[in-house]
Order: sequence, then C-alpha cells, then structure tokens
Amino acid sequence: MKANIMATFPQVKLLQNEPLSNYTNTKTGGKADYLAFPKNLDEIQELMLYAQKQGLPVTVIGNASNLIVKDGGIRGLVMILTEMNQITVKDNDITAESGASLIEVTKVAQRASLSGLEFAAGIPGSVGGAIFMNAGAYGGEISLVADSVTVLTPEAQLKTIPRTDLDFAYRHSRVQDEGDIVIAATFKLQTGDPAQIQAKMDELNARRAAKQPLDLPSCGSVFKRPTGYFAGKLIHDAGLQGYQSGGAQVSMKHAGFIVNVGHATATDYLAVIAHVQATVLTQAGVHLETEVRIIGEDPVSN
Repeated sequence: MKANIMATFPQVKLLQNEPLSNYTNTKTGGKADYLAFPKNLDEIQELMLYAQKQGLPVTVIGNASNLIVKDGGIRGLVMILTEMNQITVKDNDITAESGASLIEVTKVAQRASLSGLEFAAGIPGSVGGAIFMNAGAYGGEISLVADSVTVLTPEAQLKTIPRTDLDFAYRHSRVQDEGDIVIAATFKLQTGDPAQIQAKMDELNARRAAKQPLDLPSCGSVFKRPTGYFAGKLIHDAGLQGYQSGGAQVSMKHAGFIVNVGHATATDYLAVIAHVQATVLTQAGVHLETEVRIIGEDPVSN
C-alpha cells in the first residue's frame, strides 16, 4: 500500500505512520497510517476516490485545534487541509478555503473595513473546523456570518449549501451529520470602521489572554456550556482545578481548559475528562458534554 499511494500521488505531500501529536494543539495523539496535505480540490477528490477503491477510511482533521486523537491513532488516510488557505474579498463578502486560519480571516476582514467577525479574532481553528462545529466566542457564532459553504460529499461530489440549509445549532452544523468535507465558506459582513474593528479585536484578545491558559498546549474549551450553567464554574466549584492525570491537568487559570503540563498523552486527557464529568455529575447533577472532538482508536494494551 505504501508504494501504491506514494507512487500514485507524487505531487501530494504524503507521510506514512506519522504521529499526529506533531499537529494537534494538545501535542498528543497516535499515528496516522497515511497523512496527506492536499493543496487543492482536485487533489482531495483524487485522494478520496483512491481511498474508496482501496477500502481506506478517510478522516479530515482541519488544523487539529479542537481535537483529541486517541493514542491508538487513526487508520486509513488522514487529510490536513492547511495548504488550502486562500482568502478573497468581494464587496462585503469574504470567501476562504477550509484550511485558512480563522484568525487570518478576521485580519483580512479588518483590513477590508468589514465587521462581523471580530468575535473570532482569537479562535485558533481553521475555517473548515469553524463551520463544522459552528465555532463561537464572546456572543458571536459562525452561523451569524456564514452565507454559504462549499462541500465535497462522501461520494466526491461538489455542492454549495446556503446558510439556511446548514442546520446550525450550538457547536453543531449539518456537516457533522452528512460526512461532508468543507472546501470553502463565504461570510457576509457589514462595512465598518477599521480602527473600531481592530479595537474590538484587541479588546477580545486581551480578555482571552487574561482568562485562558494560552501559554500551554490545550484543545481549547473542552466542554459544551450546559443549559443554565457554565462548565468552567461547575468544574471550579467541584474543586477540580489542578486535578491531574499523567501530564494532563485541569487548568489553574481557567477550569474549562485541560492543559498539557508535560509529556501528556491522549489517554491522560481522556482520564481527566472522565474524572471531571463523573465528579460534576455527582456533585452538581449536571452531565458535561464534550465540545472537543474525540477521534481515533484506543491504544493496544500489552
């Protein structure tokens, strides 16, 4: 298989048995059988069709920010789309390829005097990931500005979905249900004053830096906000800040984050998540649902 896939796609950066810990924001995760970095839609389509013929499962992981890959890794073909990162502006619309940094899109919007994406100025994800999970912060959500999304279906067919058909909800979009791959998204924004836009972005980034443990590897906010509660407060009130398993620790700075304080594994992260969920359920009667996407296989025990 190695010779086949490598020989078939000499134009694509392809790695075999590649540790995904080299790419995840938590610095954890097992190996991908094959890891590809396609540069355009044609390469994605060709890789998907090849994988289907070979019976290889396909996993797309964006830029692996809000993600935990289990220590057993991922079988088949994994694609990271960060080389697809073009951003274009036309009137009040910004179209960005799925691998583009969401933070970079907010900078382009500011320079174009376009307002509406300020809330995303510090979200460390890709455009595709932001669409996939309807990313949000500080009262804003991608669903409020996304106008349409171009996706590749599991059958390798290209289609454009208008915002009204994307089934956006809290940390959810239709893309999660259909198995589509986000190729690009168009955001409809409003004309604004670039100085005011920058000031708002600076304010939100300062708030983020003051409250969040940005100096340590993490997957961002781990848990969804339970109705009527705040996950971080529930975890703090349960006395769990500083709780640690291996190298993974509930952040002392923000209880909603789990940080890698030294050589953590994905298994460490999952152990902390399970302990937090069990403790909060016992003490507060609230089940914390994970916001972070958890994928891959469990490690093989010796």
